[in-house]
Formats: sequence, C-alpha cells, structure tokens
Amino acid sequence: MTVSITDVARAAGVSASTVSRALRGRPGVSEEVRAQIAAVADRLGYTASRSASSLASGRTYTIGVVAPYIGRWFFGTVLDAAEQVFSAAGYDVLLYNLGSPEARKRFFTRLPVRKRVDALWSLLILDPDESAALRSLGVPLAGAVGGAGEGFTVVGIDDRAGAEMAVRHLVNLGHRRIGMISGASGPLHWTAPIDRRDAYLGVLAESGIAHDPALEADGGYTVKGGEEAMTRLLAASRPPTAVFAQSDEMAMGALRALRRHRLRVPDDVSVVGFDDHELAEVVGLTTVAQPVAGQGAEAARLLLRQLDEPDAEAPTDKVRMPIRLVLRETTAPPSPRGPQ
Repeated sequence: MTVSITDVARAAGVSASTVSRALRGRPGVSEEVRAQIAAVADRLGYTASRSASSLASGRTYTIGVVAPYIGRWFFGTVLDAAEQVFSAAGYDVLLYNLGSPEARKRFFTRLPVRKRVDALWSLLILDPDESAALRSLGVPLAGAVGGAGEGFTVVGIDDRAGAEMAVRHLVNLGHRRIGMISGASGPLHWTAPIDRRDAYLGVLAESGIAHDPALEADGGYTVKGGEEAMTRLLAASRPPTAVFAQSDEMAMGALRALRRHRLRVPDDVSVVGFDDHELAEVVGLTTVAQPVAGQGAEAARLLLRQLDEPDAEAPTDKVRMPIRLVLRETTAPPSPRGPQ
C-alpha cells in the first residue's frame, strides 16, 4: 500500500503541511521536528511525489547550474557542496558545463534552462549580455567566485587581500626576488588572476622591490602548468628565491619542478600557494586558505532562501567569505647562497 503524506503526519503527530515543509527543507520547522518527521517518513517508506508537488506549487524543483571546467578541483568542490544543500532541500540539479567558447555561446543563444528551473546558479564570470540573458529568465539568480552583477547574489572571497597575504609573507621573510605563477589562461572573464596579480605588484611596489617581468609565468591553474611555469622561472638569469603560485595546484606543480631540478624547499626556494587544497597539508604547503566548499554551500543556501522568501531583501553585493594564511613547511627566509 502506498504511504501518503497524511500517513506520515498522523504517525508524527503533526499536520500534513508541516510534513511537507520539513521534507522539502522549508523554513518554519525546528531541526528537532524536522529530524523526527524524516525518521518517521523513512520508517514508513514514504517518498514525496515530485509531480504532485510540482503541480501544486508551480515549481520544477530543479536548480540550473552553469559552470566551466567541472573536472577541476575548485569547481568540483564548490559544486559538490552546493548540490548537497540543494538535494537536502528536495531539489535536483541541472548542470551545464560551459568550458569551451562554443558551448558557452550556444547556451546563451538558446537558454535551454528557460521554464525548466526554479533558480539558476552561475560559476561563470558573466559579460553584460550574458548577465542580461540570465536575468530574462525571471528566476532567482546567484553566483560564486566573483563578478557581482545586477540581480545576482554573489558569494566569494577578497582575492586581492588573499594574494597580499601571500606575497607580504614572503617579503617579511626577507625575500627580494619573488616570482609569481599566474592563471592568466584561466576561465573566460575570470577576474581572480587579475586581482591576484595586481596585489602581487602592489606589495612589491610598497616594499621597494622592482618588478621583473622575467619572474612571472602562466601556469593555467593546473599542476602540469605550474610545473612548466616553475621551470621557466628557474631559467631566468636571476631565478627567484621565492614563488607565489595563484593556486595550490600550480604550487604543487612548482614543487615537482623544483624537486626535479634538485632544489630544496624551502632552503633554496620558498613556495606559497592559494586555496588550501585537500592535499596542501599532505605536501606541507604554505597557502592562503579559502572556504571552497563553504562558498558553494553558502551560495546554495542564499539561493534557496530567495525561493522560500521571495519578498526578502537579497544581498546586493558580494558576500565575502573569510580567508587566512596557513603557515607550513614550504616557506623560510632566503638562503645566503641564493640570488638576492
């Protein structure tokens, strides 16, 4: 016999509407009651009818997500955390991977999510036309990793402040030849590489250190790219005694290149990364920690809040998540033997 929502309500001693709110992750139900209802529903084998709920509410119970490079660690981690929040609230995720210019153009020309989603979350940095196209959907919008735009609730970090932490740490240790592995070839319109480079140049200038273009190399935000970039930096006439990598994955590639060249870290070269990747502690990497999963979860919660409380005022600017410098074993004062 099929178990109905009324059966669950009767067994839990609450109303059917309370059961519906609890199982859909809606507000107005305490966590204790929500847990009790979930336990009763599980014991009775109750499964909510998605089609019935959709007909009653006019919702699809689907969140659209557009993202670049879903195979990359950062984006995969952000997406996984957000999907858990959406799933707990009873929503499915419709994901569009727009890593190529062709896929991106096709998506924004056709807008295949129209009338298929209740809200949309973007991990892209949108240009004005793309932003306007998403606003035309008439659904709540959220973004992550930067690029706040009109009509979007955006969750991210202060990339400039994080890079300043990293480079200033190297300066305070006494380094004067500080290289940088950047992500200039990252996703289209991505602002993080620009902000982090500006911070790098700013700290050098305020510290009286002349900028040497030979101490910059693009690592494309990959381990392999970081390894190749570090190799180019080592080929400079006066190689760096320290390197700031704009991501931990590039920093790990740099460590591999240094090991291959029989250079010791941090005795010969110091390395600092950015992210606090799940493997950063394993390799002892000094890094700027950002809550990657936390950004995904927070963006998802804010988007669901817009759905549940459409009249509530959404944040009008980027919601900034905390960052901090984590000191490990890959940074130290420069060796007297190295170039200064």
